[in-house]
Amino acid sequence: MVMDKERPTDKTYNIGDFTFLVDSEFMEKVKPIKVDFKNVGFSIEANIDLSSAGSGGCSGCGTTSSCCS
Repeated sequence: MVMDKERPTDKTYNIGDFTFLVDSEFMEKVKPIKVDFKNVGFSIEANIDLSSAGSGGCSGCGTTSSCCS
């Protein structure tokens, strides 16, 4: 999960004070997604194995990111 700009292919979810953006095509691959706030950050559960993202997670979902395609 990273801060990103909204794109035309994104689905927007406004929950409380947070706005979540998820690419529509990606959402079809991973739904359902559960995001939960923990004391030290967020926990993310999806219908795919996120461990392949590496121990540090994604650096971003731009064209030069480490784990987003």
